[in-house]
Amino acid sequence: MSDNIKIGKIGEELACEYIVKKGYKIIFRNYREKVGEIDIIAMARDRTVVFFEVKTLENKENVESLMPEDNLTSAKLRKLKRICELFVAKHLELINEKRGWRIDLLAIEIGNGLGGGENAANKIRHYENI
Repeated sequence: MSDNIKIGKIGEELACEYIVKKGYKIIFRNYREKVGEIDIIAMARDRTVVFFEVKTLENKENVESLMPEDNLTSAKLRKLKRICELFVAKHLELINEKRGWRIDLLAIEIGNGLGGGENAANKIRHYENI
């Protein structure tokens, strides 16, 4: 397994922990359609269905790098929106008419060393309704 795949898996685990601590209930992970994948689908406390896109990068000391947010391009966002629309069409029973649905971004920086460690500081930035 490549380091990028390991970092992505670690990021998704951190994202799930974060989501649950914030009071969301996870409905699906890695939901796939022919055109792509949704990382995490969850239900907010107010019954809004939230589609989470998780972008993770390792934060390496003394190296200028991209932010995880930089990896969400406008093309990727359009594709993600289309996949979400397909999900909603298939799962209308989950959608509250008054609350609807939204797409959130979780940008995760993993602290020094793969997966962080005791002294590593993992950072999670949550962008709602992108």
